[in-house]
Amino acid sequence: MIETLYQLFLQCNGITTDSRNCPQDSLFIALKGENFNGNAFAAKALEAGCKYAVIDEAAFLPEGDARYILVDNCLQTFQRLANYHRRQLGTPIPTTTLDAGIPIIGITGTNGKTTTKELTAAVLSKKYNVLYTQGNLNNSIGVPTTVLRLKPEHQIAIIEMGASHPGDINELVDVCEPNIGLITNVGRAHLLGFGSFEGVKRTKGELYDFLKATNGEVIVNADSTDLMQMISERELNQRAIYYGEKADDSLSVRGEIVGHSSFLHFRWSTVNGQRSTFYDVQTHLIGDYNLSNMLAAITVGIRFGVAPEDICDALRSYEPHNNRSQLTKTEHNTLIIDAYNANPTSMKAALDNFYHMEANDKMLILGEMRELGADSQQEHQRIVQLIHDYGFQDVLLVGEEFIKTGTAFRCFSDVNALSEVLKAHQPQGKTILIKGSNGTKLFTLPELL
Repeated sequence: MIETLYQLFLQCNGITTDSRNCPQDSLFIALKGENFNGNAFAAKALEAGCKYAVIDEAAFLPEGDARYILVDNCLQTFQRLANYHRRQLGTPIPTTTLDAGIPIIGITGTNGKTTTKELTAAVLSKKYNVLYTQGNLNNSIGVPTTVLRLKPEHQIAIIEMGASHPGDINELVDVCEPNIGLITNVGRAHLLGFGSFEGVKRTKGELYDFLKATNGEVIVNADSTDLMQMISERELNQRAIYYGEKADDSLSVRGEIVGHSSFLHFRWSTVNGQRSTFYDVQTHLIGDYNLSNMLAAITVGIRFGVAPEDICDALRSYEPHNNRSQLTKTEHNTLIIDAYNANPTSMKAALDNFYHMEANDKMLILGEMRELGADSQQEHQRIVQLIHDYGFQDVLLVGEEFIKTGTAFRCFSDVNALSEVLKAHQPQGKTILIKGSNGTKLFTLPELL
């Protein structure tokens, strides 16, 4: 069945799962969600220009219309189709060349995976035609969507993989079958779904498990005790390429911070028993915590033979977007916007960086951290305590979880309540860190500041 469907896919102009966006002669996949049934929109998709529609409910199958393909489960078929496509174009990485197929780099992690993916794509694009995940399309639908965009002219693919429950990474690696894997870090996030920090490590470690079973390679931050333990437990040390900040000849790439200015400024070198030339990079990224993301991208670049000068140029030129580590200067204030997501690990890193940043009149606007389950109150209490320890005075907190801590800092039930206060009393001359889970909608605040 998949082979037959694949032949139809090759006749089409790409894939769509949205009946409102149907390129001419595309293939429509009728997926289901909590509030919609794609089968009900198959006819509309065909009318809008799709060549075929894949459905999984016979009630929506018109008699005698060959444009409909009935399958048992559209999502599973979508994923199997993507995996079949991956196998046609991608093969294991040869020792010295890329001529035998398109290697796939899989990236996951608690924090930094999207930024690392973007940086790695920027670096590899200096030498190769790169396909990479757009935005954060890193779930059970986004990964096959990306894989099915793979074309023969691509030379390398970078697939970002997200997870919020055990087994999520297993599902995604079975689709994209990466040759190289990179876990940025493991931290305390999505604890409601994972159950515990150990659950986070096991799920992220599913990428390592796949690479062990398929003789793949791993790119590892040697500064992370957790990642090093996970590598050791799986006996992957001999297939690991390491990066980090510590002075260690086992590293492929080493880097260090240069000062604590607003933007990350660092230098790096390759390490092969003897230190080579240091390369200086002034970035457009906020936060010293982004150094590990930079070093990960550099290490992948070195692995694939990108010239150090080109790597530096790519990193210097990269500018963040989508409310991730952005610095914006308004008429009234300087804003550090990191409002796409938040968990205890990333919140602590952001506060650490903000504390050390050279800036006057600092102000915090923090939104609650979602999906922490039974650990939520304790984790929010820890963040409040960290704010106290760092001596921040001008602090605005958003969300019921912060209210429950009983802190003396000003708390607001939601972003709308805070917005009314900011409209009436706009801060002036401040350097403001804005960080919270996406659901708190702090990304609406910059226009008021």
